Amino acid sequence: MSRPELIAPPEIYYGDTEAKKYTQNTRNQQIQADMTYRALELLNLPPDQPAFLLDIGCGSGLSGEILDEEGYIWAGVDIAPSMLEVALEREVEGDLFLQDIGQGFGFRPGSFDGAISISVLQWLLNAETSHPTSSPPHRLTRFFTTLFSALRNPSRAVLQFYPSSDDQIQLITSIAQKAGFGGGIVVDYPNSKKAKKVFLCLFVGRSENNQQVPKGLEGDGSEEVDAKAQFERRRERERARSKSKRKSVKDRDWILKKKELYRKRGKESVPNDSKYTGRKRRAVF
Repeated sequence: MSRPELIAPPEIYYGDTEAKKYTQNTRNQQIQADMTYRALELLNLPPDQPAFLLDIGCGSGLSGEILDEEGYIWAGVDIAPSMLEVALEREVEGDLFLQDIGQGFGFRPGSFDGAISISVLQWLLNAETSHPTSSPPHRLTRFFTTLFSALRNPSRAVLQFYPSSDDQIQLITSIAQKAGFGGGIVVDYPNSKKAKKVFLCLFVGRSENNQQVPKGLEGDGSEEVDAKAQFERRRERERARSKSKRKSVKDRDWILKKKELYRKRGKESVPNDSKYTGRKRRAVF
């Protein structure tokens, strides 16, 4: 089957039906989670420290859920309105922005402690029109220069993508380097046609962690079987804990946080705060 990026632009391909179909597919959920965990591993953030991350091409928030579980604060950008609508329906915790990353980012310099992207970069390699500003090199240049500015110094960005040729890898890495990034390509399971994954691991500034490009995982990818089983068990535990928390945690702070989140997202009819907010009701017999 043809790759989605060869069929139509992302905002068209991921319409209402496809956005919900993609999000509800358990295989997509698992693949997205596996690659997000791996991206965080390559990001190599200091343990037990809060970080503000950018999720590039956040879609319906599948990667964002992992960021939540790992304790990170995040913001996500995506070009497909239908994907963001699904994310809002699922009440993901991150701030969401409708953004064509090929036109660059508008964030203040040094806003983020790191960035991840899962299965997105290849969309920038397909020109939508013959106009010079729509060419892949122009869009990649805008993307990387503004991403470099949005990241603090030092930091990392880890971008997983599906290249169709070595020429595409060369084009992407050369433009990233011209934008100021260090780093390079990390390939997991290079000898496996099915399990092979390509990550662009980029460095901003110099630090002890930004001295050498990480090594890719070796083998044929058979190790993923145990990892996937472990992932399923963990996700079931997370869902169970999440459900129990939703039922039990109804204190004032929880309610105020939810109301503030709804207001930021423009939801109407959010009740005003008062001294009665979160007050326990007397049991009625």
